[in-house]
Amino acid sequence: MFANFIGSAAPLQLGLFLLVLLALAWPLGAYIARVMQGDNVGPLRLFAPLERGFYRLAGVKQDEDMGWRGYAVALLLFNVLGALALYLLQRVQGWLPFNPQGMGAVAPDSAFNTAISFITNTNWQGYGGESTMGYLVQMLGLTVQNFLSAATGAAVVLALVRGFARHSSAKIGNFWVDVTRFTLYVLLPLSFVFALVFSQQGMIQNLSAYKDVQMVETTHYQQPKTDAQGNAVNGADGKPVMVDASTQKQTLPMGPVASQEAIKLLGTNGGGFFNANSAHPFENPTPLTNFLQSLAIFLIPAALCFMFGRMVGDQRQGWAIIAAMTVMFACAVATTTGAELAGVPQLSAMGVDQQASHVQAGGNMEGKETRFGVIDTSLFIAVTTSASCGAVNAMHDSLTPIGGLVPTFLMQLGEVVFGGVGSGLYGMLIFAILAVFIAGLMVGRTPEYLGKKIETYEMKMTAITILVTPVLVLTLTAVAVLAASGKAGILNPGAHGFSEVLYAFTSAANNNGSAFAGLSANTPFYNIATGVAMFFGRFFMIVPILAIAGSLAAKKRLAVTGGTLPTHGPLFVVLLIGTVLLVGALNYVPALALGPVVEQLQMINGR
Repeated sequence: MFANFIGSAAPLQLGLFLLVLLALAWPLGAYIARVMQGDNVGPLRLFAPLERGFYRLAGVKQDEDMGWRGYAVALLLFNVLGALALYLLQRVQGWLPFNPQGMGAVAPDSAFNTAISFITNTNWQGYGGESTMGYLVQMLGLTVQNFLSAATGAAVVLALVRGFARHSSAKIGNFWVDVTRFTLYVLLPLSFVFALVFSQQGMIQNLSAYKDVQMVETTHYQQPKTDAQGNAVNGADGKPVMVDASTQKQTLPMGPVASQEAIKLLGTNGGGFFNANSAHPFENPTPLTNFLQSLAIFLIPAALCFMFGRMVGDQRQGWAIIAAMTVMFACAVATTTGAELAGVPQLSAMGVDQQASHVQAGGNMEGKETRFGVIDTSLFIAVTTSASCGAVNAMHDSLTPIGGLVPTFLMQLGEVVFGGVGSGLYGMLIFAILAVFIAGLMVGRTPEYLGKKIETYEMKMTAITILVTPVLVLTLTAVAVLAASGKAGILNPGAHGFSEVLYAFTSAANNNGSAFAGLSANTPFYNIATGVAMFFGRFFMIVPILAIAGSLAAKKRLAVTGGTLPTHGPLFVVLLIGTVLLVGALNYVPALALGPVVEQLQMINGR
């Protein structure tokens, strides 16, 4: 399998991707550190009067910091109100302007799921975007929450970093200031640039009604027979009677896609304007946009690692974190690419040529775009499930068993391999706290990280943070495969069907949002269950992390001694990777054995 990866162009592409990423993330991290500490940088200082105007309008005192409890209350209130606003927008959609197709109100359970999904930076979508959401809901509801949910994640990691950087302090920052600055100075400018580039590459951006176009060839299909009143006619067996039909027209969806696509990626949100997401040619038109989309997903999470190093006063700490992330990511890309290039033995036995040549991409091309092929698709899959993005340019349901195991396991690690905006870094810092605690137990010393003692309180909060998502994922998966309403949505029998359910709740609880695409999840059962997973998976992690930030900020900084564990060298990087993998393995290996592992063994044995 790995021989397929090494013998292809994938290593060169991976190296180029990481080189460009680090070259852009380094200066961006320095910029973010400055603006979030209150420095007006370059031409963006023109936004300073606008920032002050927001504070006056909201009654916020920008120089007044909060304790961790006040910070948490403000964050929760802000997001709950955002969910209510988005829910109401969907429910009154039929009365709103900028709705040329006359989309009606979204069903209550679907509106609930979508509202929770977008405020938690998950963007799980049980609906088809082009057939459900009007333009105003897409722009005022979904796109706005794409900005605010990303800014919320960034605010949390800023609070945690201040916990390490400050000493003997009861304050960790001001939530309203952090959200405002990150949106105004980071997300908006980057989104504007990426939206312009995407538009130039052919991504649509308009408010037009959908277009009917004449096709070159006639399309033949079958549709249910209807009576004069438009009701379906059923046969003697109770099933709809199908009749032949044909058309020479196709309806092309329109809309403000480029603007939403930019923040969907930069904010690691992942919600597609269209149901096919980044596999749709209007949402991902060229190989260049495919590369830029992968880059956009990782850009801010990588930059935040460098911001972390600057804010704690030791750049080596940021490099250690990003090194651990990069090693795990490269292994994931190699595994996924190798598995997909190897193809499916059963197809070869049927005479299907899966070898790459000048006329075909080769490998397992089921569910993939021919314009991207296996290598580009595999990189995108690893990127989107390493980060908590959820954008997809292929149907993960069609991956080989090992190819599907990798993105599932990446999410189950807690979305810490680069991860989401803010959430990736604060998740990795929690694992760093656990790693130094384990190291301290090994040598019989009180563990320290960045000059702060890691004591009982921090470990209790760390345990809660790490265990929240596995409890949600495994409990809800068990309920779904036992309940009749859960089993009704499974389209494939056996191990693959179990993998679909496990992937769905893994994606929801870890706030990723991607789907295997083989599960009928737009039902009251799955809309409510995944909504619960998304909400508690997000905020039951954030509150303990803010508690840790408050506890650390109040502590004095310890001097470095000969017994202090260095947390910036190769030894710590290995320890950190081992901790992340060990926790992920212990939590999820039994469940993975029932799904993709069994399916891989079945494939090898010709079943």
